Amino acid sequence: ARTVMTYVAKKCGVCFQPPSIVLIYKDDGKDKTRQRIMPVRNFSKFSDCSMAAEQLKNNPRHKVYLEGVSLHQLQKLYSLLKGHLGGESLAESLEKFRREETIDPEEDMNKLDDKELAKRKSIMDDLFEKNRKKKDDPDFIYDIEVEFPQDEQLESCGWDAESGEEI
Repeated sequence: ARTVMTYVAKKCGVCFQPPSIVLIYKDDGKDKTRQRIMPVRNFSKFSDCSMAAEQLKNNPRHKVYLEGVSLHQLQKLYSLLKGHLGGESLAESLEKFRREETIDPEEDMNKLDDKELAKRKSIMDDLFEKNRKKKDDPDFIYDIEVEFPQDEQLESCGWDAESGEEI
C-alpha cells in the first residue's frame, strides 16, 4: 500500500504580485519547510471570495496541501487580494474583513436576506469551532496563522528567511 503523504500547513499568505496564495508547509516526517505557490487566475475585484476559496480548496492539485488550512482562512486571503485589486490598502482590507467577521449583537437578524443570514451563521459556527478545539484535539493545528507582508513589502512576498530553502 502506498503511504499517503501528509502535509502540515505552517503559514498561509497572499502575494499580490503576481496574485497567488502562498503556503509554507512541511512534509510529514521531514524537517524541511517548503513553499507552495498557487497562482490565482480569473479573479477580479468583482469575484466571490467564498467561491474562489472553495474552488482552491477542492482543486485536485492543491487539495492535499490545503487540508490544514480552513476555508475561512482562504476566504480571508482572497478578500485581501480583492481589496488590493479594488485599490484598498492592506490595512483597510484587514479592517473591513474584521468588521465583517464580528457579529453585531444589536443587529436584527430577521431583517437580513438569506445570503447575509447564511454568512452570520457560518461566522457563528466558525467561532464555535474555534472555541471548541482544544490542544489535545487531533484536528487541532497548533501553529497555523495568517501572516502578511507589511505594506511596504507588498510587491515581494515578505517571508522570513527560514522558509526560503527548498523552493
